[in-house]
Parts: sequence; structure tokens; C-alpha cells
Amino acid sequence: MESHLFDDLVREALDELPQEFATLLDNVQVVVQAWPSPAQLASVQLRHPTQLLGLYEGIPRTERGSYYGQVVPDKISIFQYPIERICATDDAVRQQVRDTVMHELGHHFGLDEARLRTLEEERARRRRESSSA
Repeated sequence: MESHLFDDLVREALDELPQEFATLLDNVQVVVQAWPSPAQLASVQLRHPTQLLGLYEGIPRTERGSYYGQVVPDKISIFQYPIERICATDDAVRQQVRDTVMHELGHHFGLDEARLRTLEEERARRRRESSSA
């Protein structure tokens, strides 16, 4: 997929956020990268770049205190090629981009990996049920 089309999918996922969440995205930068860097992989203890679809780097909202200010923006990176490698169709890429953006935003809002996995499993189950109905 051309990079500008992938960028559009990320913007689309952000535009679909409910307003109450979108307004809370202060001091957050969302970027698209082709691949994660070695430092990004090391930060989450992964070795192979295809294993990382997205990454949140920053201070979750739940951990920000009165000291929070004048800091560099939090960064959410969405990795194009790892996502494309696990998806067979453009529709699957679109869905995976949405899921990855939501996952990384969950970290921004203070959710840990275990809670995010549970929420993702519930969302996937609901999708399967609605597609078979």
C-alpha cells in the first residue's frame, strides 16, 4: 500500500474517535513509520521488527501529576510494514490500523497490556458474532 494511503487510514481511525476521547488527546503526536527502530524494539523487549505494530512512548494520563508540563509530546508510532505483513487484504489493513491505533491510545489513557488484550478479545468476539448473524 502506498504510504499516503496508509497515512489516510491512521487519520481515519483518529477521526472516528468519540469526541470525549479525542478532546483528551493533548500533547500526543501520532506518526507512521515504515518499521520500528532497534531502540523501539528494545524498549518492549522484542527482537524482530515484524512483531511490533504500534508503540506508545510517553507518560500515560493516569500518571501525570501537577508536575506535568513543558514536556515533549507523547508519541504513538504506527508501523506500516509489520501491519501489512500480517494482513491479506486492504480491508484487513484498515481494521488492523484501527485496532492498533486504539491499542496505543489505550496506553495513553493508562490501560496496561493485559487489560487491552482483554478488550481486544471482546471486540474481536463481537465482530465475529455480528459477521455471522
